[in-house]
Amino acid sequence: MPVWLDLVIRVVAVVVAFLVLPLVVGQAEHKVMAHMQGRLGPMYAGAFHGWAQLVADGVKFVQKEDVTPGAADRGVFRLAPIVALFPYLLILLVIPLGPNGLVAQALDVGLFFVLAVLGIGVLAVLMSAWASANKYSLLGGLRGAAQLLGYELPLVLSAASVAMAAGTLSLPGIVEAWNPWWLLWQAPAAIVFFVAGLAEIRRPPFDMPIADSELVFGYMTEYTGLRFAFFLLAEYVGIVVIAALTTVLFLGGWHGPFADQLGWLWTLVKIFAVSFVIIWFRVTYPRLREDQLQRLCWLILVPLALGQLVLTAVVKLLI
Repeated sequence: MPVWLDLVIRVVAVVVAFLVLPLVVGQAEHKVMAHMQGRLGPMYAGAFHGWAQLVADGVKFVQKEDVTPGAADRGVFRLAPIVALFPYLLILLVIPLGPNGLVAQALDVGLFFVLAVLGIGVLAVLMSAWASANKYSLLGGLRGAAQLLGYELPLVLSAASVAMAAGTLSLPGIVEAWNPWWLLWQAPAAIVFFVAGLAEIRRPPFDMPIADSELVFGYMTEYTGLRFAFFLLAEYVGIVVIAALTTVLFLGGWHGPFADQLGWLWTLVKIFAVSFVIIWFRVTYPRLREDQLQRLCWLILVPLALGQLVLTAVVKLLI
């Protein structure tokens, strides 16, 4: 196969996954929340089980007027939703779906690349908050910056523990080095990574930057129509990315029965299982206060991640 054709196929596959998987997660969230909370609304759009709810939401967003506040910095205001989406697209390029090179672009420093790009998300929050010329947006942006910068540390430390255990920064290399006993040995790191990942994508109960009961809708207050929909799409893509990284780093990725033939299926099953847990968290736990959120980060997650890092170093020295 020519190099250019192989490259085109890989890029198209990633773009399709970027557009389809978040919609599947969004549809699942509608239904899971409807069942868990007894919501009737999401069950009516469509002939069976409200299958057209996501379509109805899309039509609603398209019909809404695209409004830009008069005092807003128009260029930055309009660019912020794209900046929120773009990092996740880059991350999907390096996440392995299966064995034998089933990844768009395998990097020797894939984990470093992922963590670096994931940190760009704070720029979208700050851009939308500042450019909106709205005090509620600005407060939400400042909360978001404090939250994202704080939770970067436990996220990186927990990921470093896995990289140290595997002896590589390559994401396919980490999956290949994975062993089932890591489910126990790296369990603290997995918990820290998962919780910090929820905070990074600002999902409940870590949605203080939005806090609709206090800040209208935080840094997204002034957004309408498709620009608001892009922010929601970025949230769902974030769910897919955090679930995929959790799967690759801690759950063995494509490992499972008949991995050579069905490895891609095992990866997808694990991703959707973790996504279900993320939705479950939203339904189950109330929003943390700002002081509770920071206390969880600095007094619990960071020490736990550091302890796991020391444990990993000791085990690697002894083995």
